Amino acid sequence: MSKTETDEATGVDTTGHEWDGIKELNNPLPRWWLWCFYLTIIWGIGYTIAFPAWPMLSSATQGVLGYSTRAEVAAEIDRFEQQNASLKSALAQSDLTQLAANPDLQRFAVANGAAVFRTNCSQCHGSGAAGAKGYPNLLDDDWLWGGSIDEIAYTVTHGIRNDVDSDAHWSQMPAFGDILEEGQIGEVVHHVLALSGQEHDSGLAEAGAVVFEENCASCHGEAGLGDREQGAPNLTDAIWLYGGDAQALTDTVTYSRFGVMPPWGGRLGKADVNAVSAYVHGLGGGE
Repeated sequence: MSKTETDEATGVDTTGHEWDGIKELNNPLPRWWLWCFYLTIIWGIGYTIAFPAWPMLSSATQGVLGYSTRAEVAAEIDRFEQQNASLKSALAQSDLTQLAANPDLQRFAVANGAAVFRTNCSQCHGSGAAGAKGYPNLLDDDWLWGGSIDEIAYTVTHGIRNDVDSDAHWSQMPAFGDILEEGQIGEVVHHVLALSGQEHDSGLAEAGAVVFEENCASCHGEAGLGDREQGAPNLTDAIWLYGGDAQALTDTVTYSRFGVMPPWGGRLGKADVNAVSAYVHGLGGGE
């Protein structure tokens, strides 16, 4: 049981707490510290009255000053929108092929396009636009539907293989697993491996050339160079959207692929479409 006593050395009462013979003195808190503590309590109460503070069911108390960080941010956004209104208007009406003739407008387009890309496109194409399996790399010079700045703008505006925009790029590869025999699929896969300079079975590749000519050349071309009008990829290079090894090619031929890109024209507006097109075109792969 603890008990208080007066410390002989200091004349200060103890608190009654003792640990291994060490007794705690009941020294009063410094006056300056107490006043600072009381002031923080007063300040805290005043803050909750003046500013938004207490959470409610669907919002928080607004405070008598009516201050809002969201309103402040919205006002800043509006201010910059007004400052850039003339540039955005000019960009919306600009001929993208002549954008380089106006350095100020081009700089604005690329900077604005980078922000649009990070907000809307990076989720699929990656923050650096290098893409991923099934999502095109926008840094190289391999374009399914064309890489000129106007072609990029069209793709951004209307998208690919979607059911929303009637002007979307559209192509569909058949699932040849329902058309060809398993042996024929193996043969055409080795032919494609040969076309792209990869290790292959020459006998199977030779037989696959016939299968390719009869089933694949109408889209990919006799030499496998692809056709941008149809969105048919070039099969002779080392760039593959879904993988170019034997297993990936077998899966592609057997089951087909059907990537979809939404149309962004209605969501972004003409100015932002032009801006992100200029940004993507300038990443290094644009033609």
